[in-house]
Amino acid sequence: MDSTLKLPRTVLVAGGGVSGRGCATILRELGADVTVADGNAHTRDELAAELGVATIDPAEVDFATSSFDVVVTSPGWRPNSPLLVDAQAAGLEVIGDVELAWRLDQAETFGPSRTWLVVTGTNGKTTTTGMLTAMMQANEETSGLRAAAAGNIGVSLFTALAAQPRVDVLCVELSSFQLHWSKSLRPQVGTVLNLAEDHIDWHGSFEGYALDKAKAFLGDVAVVGQDDPRVVDAAVKIRPRGEVTSFSAGAPQDGGVGVIDDEIVVGLPPVPLASAKGIEPAGIAGVLDACAAAAVAHAAGASAASISAGLASYRVDSHRGQVVHDAGGVTFIDNSKATNPHAVEAALAGLSNVIWIAGGQLKGAEVDDLISNHHTAMKAAVLLGQDQEIIAEAIERYAPELAVINIAETDGELAMQRSVAAAIQHAEAGDTVLLAPAAASLDMYSGMGERGDLFATYARQLCQGEEL
Repeated sequence: MDSTLKLPRTVLVAGGGVSGRGCATILRELGADVTVADGNAHTRDELAAELGVATIDPAEVDFATSSFDVVVTSPGWRPNSPLLVDAQAAGLEVIGDVELAWRLDQAETFGPSRTWLVVTGTNGKTTTTGMLTAMMQANEETSGLRAAAAGNIGVSLFTALAAQPRVDVLCVELSSFQLHWSKSLRPQVGTVLNLAEDHIDWHGSFEGYALDKAKAFLGDVAVVGQDDPRVVDAAVKIRPRGEVTSFSAGAPQDGGVGVIDDEIVVGLPPVPLASAKGIEPAGIAGVLDACAAAAVAHAAGASAASISAGLASYRVDSHRGQVVHDAGGVTFIDNSKATNPHAVEAALAGLSNVIWIAGGQLKGAEVDDLISNHHTAMKAAVLLGQDQEIIAEAIERYAPELAVINIAETDGELAMQRSVAAAIQHAEAGDTVLLAPAAASLDMYSGMGERGDLFATYARQLCQGEEL
């Protein structure tokens, strides 16, 4: 137990949403005096009735007369939120839900502290964490240590810490917001998969975003995505010394994990860990995620047999590069989760002869580099949704020879039906129809899940009995 991490007695929780409610619940159960600040009066009434905690409007908090020990903020609250700025000006520490969970674990509130394996990055976090969890679970028979996914994948950290039977190894997916509000988090192994511009409005700059992500490197072992220069640069800035290893889609570097002759290996001379064939999601993105997971698992003590077995058993979650249909030699891949251009670049890597279905709400994201660098992998582009013209204009600038089909329908279901039909008309054996929108979905769908489900449905329906 780390005696320097004392549990707070009087806590202000900023935000009454899912994260704030979870923090308030666990703190209340542990005997802390909890007040929740939320701007919605209905939410305040619900929390007071359900949890028995005090509530307050954020505008009414006066830190000069309060006696809070710490402020625990929900991860979505921006650093420049007036309540958080005022708290820090008053000398109060502001932490996030992940930092709170870490401190509770280090204080041995739920028994001996756990092993934390942290995964972050702009894209691929959920897939890599899922692969890592499968590997560590395959290692349970040898190690006797029970593993589970937690954080932004699987159960909440508080649920995992209190779980019975006990969870010994936490495979934790973390966002840049959660890492920003962490202070003392030091995982046994942490990795940053990749870095691209994302959430810049929240972090203030790319450098701020990258350095928040790089907090995953501050533990015992840092696993660096060697193929991404921005990750390497962030690792050097935040961790000039300490144990560092790496992963790559090429040959391993400096004793790290890489790929040689379709085998995921570690070190030189190489020791085989798993096959690099048949990995989901298909393409180089899936291989990189598998190499990252293998590197973290190996650093955490998992055996080669466990890494191989875990990867072989893993199946990609829906909408993250899942093959949803095959017909006439044409493969249909649902990557509806690719809601920004960087995610689409990862989805396209290693593919060719792609009929690309894209469009939706770009939210100001630039697609020029995506089109300029990756149009040679495409046979045609089927565009739908609110910002399809922006993508069409970029194609006209950088790939005017590429066939473009614009779908004018504004009804989401009909738009997807016509998009898939148009893609099928351009597809032949050996091609891939890829839904990777580069954009958010709320212009026509309830979320990226509905968008992906409709793509899969029409891929199956429209191919029935067809010779593509």
